[in-house]
This record gives sequence, C-alpha cells and structure tokens, in this order.
Amino acid sequence: MTQYEFDDQDQMESGGMTFDFRGYLFKVLNLWKLVLLCIGVALIIAYLINVRKQNIYRLDSLITVENDQNPFFTANTSISFNWGGVSGKVGKVITSLQTRTHNELVVDSLQFYVDYLKEGKYRKEDIYKDAPFFVEIDKDKGQLLNQPLGIRFINATQFEIFNEFETEDGRMQFYGDKHTETVRLPIGVFTKTFTIGKPVELPFVHFTLFTKPDHTISNNEEYFVRFLNFDQVVNDYKNAVKTEPFSKESSSVLKLSLSGHNKAKIVDYLNATSAILSRTELERKNLYATNTIRFIDSSLASVNNSLKDVSEEMNTFRKQNKVFDVDAEMTEVSSRLREYEMAKEIEQTKLNYLNALDDYLQTKTNYINIAAPSSVGIEEPNIQQSVGKITALAIERQSLEYTMKEGSNLFKDLDRRIDAEKKVLLETIDATKRTIRLQLNSIQRQAANLESKLSNLPEDQQQYLKIQRKLDISQEAYNIYMAKRSEAAIVKAANISDITSIDDAKDIGGGLIGPNKSLNYMMALMVGFFLPMLMIFIIYLLDNTIHGSDEVERLSRIPILGLIGKYKYHNNLVVFEKPKSAVAESFRSIRSSMQFILKKQDNKSNLGKTIMITSSVSGEGKTFTSINMATVYALSGKKTILLGLDLRKPKIFGDFGITNDSGMVNYLIGEHDLERVTSHTNVDNLDIIPSGPVPPNPSELLMSDMMADLIDQLRIDYDMIILDTPPLGLVTDALQLTQFADATIFMVRLDYTKKGMLSLINAKYRMGEVKNISFVLNFYKHKTNHNYGYGYGYGYGYGYGYGVYGNAYHEKDKKSGIIGKLKEYIKKS
Repeated sequence: MTQYEFDDQDQMESGGMTFDFRGYLFKVLNLWKLVLLCIGVALIIAYLINVRKQNIYRLDSLITVENDQNPFFTANTSISFNWGGVSGKVGKVITSLQTRTHNELVVDSLQFYVDYLKEGKYRKEDIYKDAPFFVEIDKDKGQLLNQPLGIRFINATQFEIFNEFETEDGRMQFYGDKHTETVRLPIGVFTKTFTIGKPVELPFVHFTLFTKPDHTISNNEEYFVRFLNFDQVVNDYKNAVKTEPFSKESSSVLKLSLSGHNKAKIVDYLNATSAILSRTELERKNLYATNTIRFIDSSLASVNNSLKDVSEEMNTFRKQNKVFDVDAEMTEVSSRLREYEMAKEIEQTKLNYLNALDDYLQTKTNYINIAAPSSVGIEEPNIQQSVGKITALAIERQSLEYTMKEGSNLFKDLDRRIDAEKKVLLETIDATKRTIRLQLNSIQRQAANLESKLSNLPEDQQQYLKIQRKLDISQEAYNIYMAKRSEAAIVKAANISDITSIDDAKDIGGGLIGPNKSLNYMMALMVGFFLPMLMIFIIYLLDNTIHGSDEVERLSRIPILGLIGKYKYHNNLVVFEKPKSAVAESFRSIRSSMQFILKKQDNKSNLGKTIMITSSVSGEGKTFTSINMATVYALSGKKTILLGLDLRKPKIFGDFGITNDSGMVNYLIGEHDLERVTSHTNVDNLDIIPSGPVPPNPSELLMSDMMADLIDQLRIDYDMIILDTPPLGLVTDALQLTQFADATIFMVRLDYTKKGMLSLINAKYRMGEVKNISFVLNFYKHKTNHNYGYGYGYGYGYGYGYGVYGNAYHEKDKKSGIIGKLKEYIKKS
C-alpha cells in the first residue's frame, strides 16, 4: 500500500468518528413504534391531567375614581370640607386594594373563611352558594382549622357531624379577635347527631346550622364544612385582585379582575371589594368633617352649660329683686357693651383655637384629627388651606402604612411636605394670634369706657344689666354654634364617595381561562416525541456496535465480500441440508465473489487454494461460515478439506457427527499421521480435520514446521483448504496463520461486532500483516424502507458478488410458531 493510500486510510478512519445523521434517522424510523407508543402514553397522561384539573375563571368589574364635589358646598358655605383633588387618587385606590386592612374587611363581610364542600369525582368541590345549608359561627369561640367536617343529613330536623381524626392535636381560630389556640381532638372515627337550628357545642367547633328554604335535602346526603385560617385567606386575596386602568383615555376608570375556581365567589368578592372601598373612601373623606363636628359639639356643650348657669342666675336675681325699668339711654349703653363683650368672646375663641392648634402641631405626629378653622370663625385663607393640606397628607400617609415599610422614600417625601406645610402654618398662626390680641386690646378699651358710664346706676340695676348681657352673649354663642353644627352635618351627609362602581361583576357565562387543555396536549405531543428521540439519540451515540454495511464502508477500506442473512436452524449444515435457502444462496454468492480474489494468485495455480476465516471475537459466525464455505465448495465438485485450527475452543466436529479425540493437535505433535486425523464426511468431496484435544501451547504448535508441511501437502491433495481459525482480536494464532492463506475472510456480525474491532484489522491491513482480506457481514436483515435501514445495505449484492436473492430464487423458509404464522398471513393479505 502506498503512502498516499495510508494517508487516505487514516483520513477515512478519522472521518468515521463523525455523527452519522442518516444512520440515526433510519434507526428512528426502525423504532417508530416506540415513538408512537411514547406519544400515546404522553397524550393519555395529558388527558388524565386535564380531566382532574379544576376550571379557572376570570371575571372583572369597573369602578371610577373622581373628585366628586359636595352639592351643598358653595362659595357662601362657611365650613369647607372639600380639599384635595383627583390627582394621585388613582394610585391611592390601587394601593388601598392591596392593603391587609381592606381585604380583612372584605373577607370578614363575606365570611370566606368558611368553605362549603361536596365530594366530587376527583376532589371535594367548593359549592359555595349551591350548598343547601349555611352555618352561623360563634365568633367568640374556636373553630377547628383546615379539616373538612362531614355533614350528613339524617332527616328534615337532624344531621350528623362525622370525621376521622388522625392526630390528637389541632388548631382552632377565634374569628372575633382572630387569635388561634391548640385543641385536643378525639383520635379515630367521630360521629354525633345534632338538631338543625340548635347550637353545635363541641370542644373544636361552635356553630348553628340552618337549612335554606329554597333547597331540598335528601336523607343521608353528605356535605362538608371547612374552616380556614382568616389571615391566610386574607393573604391569598390580598394580591389576587388585579387592578389596571381601563384605557389610556380613561385613566380614572379602573378594571378590577379576579381569578378563581368558583365564579359566584369571584362575583361576590369583586362587588364587595368595590362597595367596601367606596365606603371606606367616603369615611376617609368625611374624617375632616367628623373632627370638626366633634370640636363644635364639645364647644357647644360648654356654651350650653354656661347658658344654663346664666339663666339660673337671672331667675334668682328676679326672685330676689322687684322688677324695674332702666332708662333707654342706659339700655343702649348696655346693648353696645354686650356687642363688645360678644366680639371679645369670639376673638378669644379664635385665640384659644389657634393656641390649641399650635400646641397640637408642636407635640403630635398624627395630624388627621384637626378641626376646620372656619368652625370658630377663622376665615384666614392661608390657615384654612394649610390645615386642609396637612390633614390630606396625614391621611395619605396613614393609608400607605398598610403596604409600605417605614423609612421608605415615599414616607420621607410625605414627611418633608408635611413639615414644610406645618412650618408655614405655624408662622401664619403666630401672625394671626398677634392680630387677634391687638383686636382684643381695642375691644377691652372700648368696653371699659362703656362700663364707666354704667357705674352711676344703682348697684342692683348694674347687676341686672350685667346678668342680662351675659345671658344674651351665651344665647347668641349657642345659636352660632348650633347653626355651624347644622351646616356641618348637612355638608357631611351630602358628601359622596369619590369611588363609584359603574359595572358590577356578574356571571353571564364564559370567563374560562384555564386549564389550557390544548397547551397540555401540545406539550404532551412534544414530550412524547422528543423524549424517545432523545433516548434513541443517546443510545445511538453510546452504541459502538456495527449495524450495517455503510458503517463498515465508512470505518474501513477493506472490501465487503458478501452478506449472510439471519437464519435459524438446528445445526450449521445449512448449505448441505437446505440448499435452496437464502443463506445457502448467500454462500454461493460469496464463493463466486471469492473467485475474483483467487484468480489474482498466479503462482501455484495448479495447487489448492487456502482460505482463512477469522473474526474479532467469538460468536460472530466464524465456525458457521467455515463449515458452509467448505460445503459450498465441496458441492461444486471441488475436493475440499476443513481444518479446525481453533485449538483453544474446538467446535466443527459436532455438526458432522465425528469425535474430537484425534485431530490437528495429534498430528502437529507427531502422535498420528495425516490419514489417521482426517475424517470423511457425508458431504461429497469434503474432508475434515478437527482440532483434537486442547493443548497447553496452541500458538507454538501452529508456528511449527509441521504446520507448514501440512499446508504444503494439503495444497497438493485438495483443491480448497478452509482454515477455521481463532478470533483475531483475542489471540495471535490467526495472525500466525495468515502466511498460509491465499485469501482471508473477516467475519463481521451486525448488531454484535464492536466498531473498535475494525481498527485492529485496519492497522494490520495497513502494515501488510494481512493480505487479500475481505469482510463478510453476518446476521444481515434486509429492510424494505428505501435501500437502507437499521443495519442497512444493498438488497441485490455488494462488493464482488451477489447478496441475498429475492424469494423467487430460493425456497421459502418455514415459519415456526404462532408469530411466524401470523406474519405469513399478514404478508399474504
């Protein structure tokens, strides 16, 4: 072999390590039933998952967030409660919906911590409003958590509670204050009968069961009641309601959506959350007015007490003194003095309010309880606006405390705005107090001048006028406070919430969003297809056996002489006993192909030809091929001898009905002559020399001069000499015998021989240690899908001769067993 051929061989072998995509594809096609089975199993699993999964629904509602002005508030209204605007309210509403406080109110109002269940096909189903009964729980007593309690109706007036407790300890919750405690449970089966409408008093539950008048309950019908942890239910719903603007054009309209398994529960929760949100927002909006009314009520109570005291004083004075008249001039002076004293009272009230407001701002950190300045007659716009802004910011901060952590940037920004507004308000308060004090001083001077004029009157008249002035002042103050309170009450009562529901949630059918059954089936198809494909890929990648002629051709430049199909028979004499079989035809094809090789041997053309048959390891069909190659030559009229040179593992004698007592070993050690170790067979022209007893030194015997002399003698006596040798990949005996071979057949058993074994024979072929070598592929299986298959090769010959012939040229093999008959029937049909 030239250097170019060696390089080409190396290049070919290295290329054999690349991935054979075509081989992988045909292996997949060969295992299509496995792929189809996996897809079927995956689809069945997807179906079982789909039928067991609960339907998931999503419903929604719409609310609007507006700055609804009080219809009773006008420019003439002395008490203003309408502060702020719609700016920022949408964000506040979205935040409020996610607060624990809000969701606690909703869950508590709907009592969603009580589940009404009925046993379904795959699980206990939540029947909610469809339950024919309801329970009124005692919130001051504990209820067992997370264990469905069976309710079995015995008749129209009695029911039975049943359960099987597996553990001794349980947890129960008191829904009044929401705390939980441990409770002892009766282990084992528990049943007890109760009367409908009468309290159920057990250590672990306390409720009263009522039936719904519009539902009919059959005897022995079973339901379940389950009490859930209140905090856990609130936590589940807290982030479940999704809020988003309805559209970019209507940013003040929000869409509330909620997903769940029970549409009636979704509808109730969405509508309840809108109603409670609107109510709490109105309460928050009225907080300023409520504080003002509370302040007026406290002032009114003080004025009322003062009025009672002065009235009693006047009555006492009248009883003790006779009725007399005061002249008109003094009465006018007294009336003017009363006006000054009333003005002094009003200014003093303002000053008292400002002092209290100043102290409140200096000492408090929560500014939501400030009364309106206009409630005491302070009309200073800066004070009114500042108080309103501070109160609004304080309420906003309080709302955020439920969802934001203290110390967040949002809190810091609100605190900075409150502090800045408070600083301005304190400065305005100081300036206003100075102005009020100046007015008080002026009023006191003028009142003192008038009092000096009245000093000339008799003492009893002065006392009378003084009491009368006090009575008039108290009455007028009382009337003013009553008027302001009535005005405040009217404004508060007319206030409307900024949040209004414009489209309530309603079950009108539809709303189903899951489970996505189509997606599950698509996933099943993908998994069912790609999983076996991956398994086949891994198996194919790790598989190092030879499956077809293309692989042999890719891994080696040694030619393929022929193909031998898989054939089940009770012995190795297939060519002799089944001459018309496909296997027999294969050996005749190999014999024909061998003629091309042997004709190249010009030397010793008048002597017999020697064919050595070997393989890489045991079990690849070496002995089977040796016997049938010898038989096919003998039947063609060639005088043939078969030598059993596998001295370590003798085999060939059994099929011919001879013993292995004497053979090659006896001849090579000089114990017997050639004639004594040669046996005639029942096949014409075929003799055989078995291996004989297993020797301790088989390699030395095969290297001896006796072996060379034997081959020379047999070349003279026979036309064909077939050498059945040991495996080339296990021992060196076969390599020593190549010197005697005119041609060598290397057996490759498909689906058995390892790819690495070809590298051994390739190396020896490149080094020239073996010559005139060819491959014979054993256990070949013909594939009808294209020309290739798993173990693919040409159907009508390969290499130097013909392969497996069609059924028209040889007898049909007899099928054995039920499977064989079934295949034959299908084939015919």
